[in-house]
Amino acid sequence: MEKPLVAIVGRPNVGKSTLFNRICGKRISIVEDMPGVTRDRIYGDATWCDYAFSLVDTGGLDVLNKSEFQQNITKQASIAVDLADVVVMVVDGKEGLVPADYDAVNFLRKYNVPVVLAVNKLDNYDEQKLYEFYNLGLGEPIGISSVQGMGIGDLLDSIVSKFKNKVSVDEDKDKIKIAIVGKPNAGKSSLLNRLVGENRVMVSDVAGTTRDAIDTPFRYNNKDFVLIDTAGIRRKRAIEPESVELYSILRSFEAIKRADVVIIVVDSSEGLSEQDVRIAGYVHEAGKPSIILMNKWDLIEKDTHSMNEFNKKLDEDLKFMDYYIPLYTSTLTGQRLNKVMETVEKVYYNAHNRIGTSVLNEILQSAILVNEPPARSGRRCKIYYITQAEVAPPTFVVFCNDAKLMHFSYVRYLENCIRKSVDYSGTPIKLIIKSKAEKDGNN
Repeated sequence: MEKPLVAIVGRPNVGKSTLFNRICGKRISIVEDMPGVTRDRIYGDATWCDYAFSLVDTGGLDVLNKSEFQQNITKQASIAVDLADVVVMVVDGKEGLVPADYDAVNFLRKYNVPVVLAVNKLDNYDEQKLYEFYNLGLGEPIGISSVQGMGIGDLLDSIVSKFKNKVSVDEDKDKIKIAIVGKPNAGKSSLLNRLVGENRVMVSDVAGTTRDAIDTPFRYNNKDFVLIDTAGIRRKRAIEPESVELYSILRSFEAIKRADVVIIVVDSSEGLSEQDVRIAGYVHEAGKPSIILMNKWDLIEKDTHSMNEFNKKLDEDLKFMDYYIPLYTSTLTGQRLNKVMETVEKVYYNAHNRIGTSVLNEILQSAILVNEPPARSGRRCKIYYITQAEVAPPTFVVFCNDAKLMHFSYVRYLENCIRKSVDYSGTPIKLIIKSKAEKDGNN
């Protein structure tokens, strides 16, 4: 059963993102004392009294503002409310009732959805400050302080009481998380919208439209996935210290860490840049399976050698991750996008593939017969056996007489031998060399 969805709405700077983070129990939405920081719908998972539900944060509603950017924010809020089972309308108890609150309520009246009224910023609780908010006609206002956590329990009690269906915490299945990363304006949000099949996040020609790492749940091939759209990652020197963009990029790196698969989106019309290589390097160091998605392929003037030429460039620049899988696509035309999720499933499987010890040792013995470990300082490294210790990334432990005798080039050779025998395309693998003394110590 699908979890109920709760949308948080309200005018700018009333504390919606702080409330979102408080309920989710972690900082997912960027909190800054300025309006307009949250632009897209930002999803998180929450639980209360054995109820599991999804929470969505939205941008500040300024319904009368007709600018293109504000209209996009209003559109995103409209989609969130339309999908929601319950809406939490947040107002500012410190500032009091203002005309923009009435505008937000009028916006909500178009939708047939239960609304809970949360009066935020009541750090020093005063019941009299709640009375004027009855004028909004949304029923009993609930006084809270998102910063201090005051009143959050009462608010959650009211929210879950309006659910038509209860989904318990145990029913929340693990989902495969896919982080979409890359430079600004490479087409990350367009890719997400194409995969999900709706305009879930804002798409604009203006670089930097996405600021938060945005979780979007969806189903593919009868499996549950979460797509994480991230802020474009620029070079450090181009980012102002302590800016919202800095926090957005840090969020992008956190998204990579919690992802099961990473899609690295590259603008084909610009080619693979130094920054693209840096991003790929970070994904590689994090041990994540990945796809190099060459987007905007429709903009390339092509002949029969175009893809080969691009592959040669990728081979040269991505030597450190020669296991990479490239996909040449266009989010504008939909070219080859049907291959994206198929490839995601493949690299996810490869990263979780576990090989039996007997098979591994056959691969090892064949490798040694072809090429013995070189001698160092008159001593030769003698390899005893190999076993797989972990998955995601696949991690192998090689036991030998002295780990110090094992040259890094031979470790690389063993990795290549494993890859020739087992399909580990799209995922890094790790080899750990241990001495016989370390082996004996573990017995």
